[in-house]
Amino acid sequence: MSHEIRLAFAHPAERAEASAPDSPLDRISLRDHVVEVDIGAFQSERGKRQRIAFNVVVEVRPLAEPVDDDVDRILSYDRVTEAIAHELAAERLNLLETLAERVAERILLEPQAVRAFVRIEKLDRGPGALGVEIVRSKTAQSAPQDDDRPHPRLMYLSNDAIASPLLAGWLDQMEHADRPLILCVGPHDQPLPRTGHRMTQRRIDLLAIEQNAWVLAARDPRCVVVATRTELDWAMKHRQISVWAPSKIVLDAIDGPTVGPADAVGLAAWFAATFSAGEMLVVGAELSANPGVPLRAVPVTQERL
Repeated sequence: MSHEIRLAFAHPAERAEASAPDSPLDRISLRDHVVEVDIGAFQSERGKRQRIAFNVVVEVRPLAEPVDDDVDRILSYDRVTEAIAHELAAERLNLLETLAERVAERILLEPQAVRAFVRIEKLDRGPGALGVEIVRSKTAQSAPQDDDRPHPRLMYLSNDAIASPLLAGWLDQMEHADRPLILCVGPHDQPLPRTGHRMTQRRIDLLAIEQNAWVLAARDPRCVVVATRTELDWAMKHRQISVWAPSKIVLDAIDGPTVGPADAVGLAAWFAATFSAGEMLVVGAELSANPGVPLRAVPVTQERL
């Protein structure tokens, strides 16, 4: 076996050593860290936990001063396992590639970290291990700190509010506020198919909300339908008015909502809580009984918010 092929299947520690820069770097490693998670792009993988194994090597700058046997002065192994746990808890993911990227980015936020080798393998999808390995460096990664994310304002619009001639005026007021705006809606008024099956009915109910999101987008060109965290982050940074399409975020949530799509205000309040919103405006609809954030009711006839 050639040197290159051998390294391709070697542990990330050997890969790190083989590609080490001229300046000396220390390394810490995590081997065969196995967790059970719900992950995968195929429908057959949803709702089922499977084992995935992490092998991680982090190259770190040597300390200029003695360690003095002080754990607070080094990049500890716990920081690596915490990075893995944090990304697994954030949301359900389809791809190992996405998970590897996020773990590497979080590790490289550590001041000492210079390069991260992350290998992740599925252990239960076949007779062998199926996986991905990436290498990322401090200069290549640009993950924002969580505190850098803007905190939006959220507003729920009933169907009467969507159709109201006051809609443009409400958006004018919210658009010029100090924070980006995310709009949430409920399902449209048309009859929905009834399947008698909980999971399929949940999908249909969520799609009815998404159809209504597109109705709102047609009412005002400033409104753009978004479905993922990445789209939302970009939209908020660029002050775009977003309309939340809930299916992906709800279905991928690790700690999902306790209410179903039938309680559309409650579902929107759960979503608002994920941003630690101080308040959500509810225009033209009844307030949810157990919201995750404070709600303020606004009559559909009220011109000023």
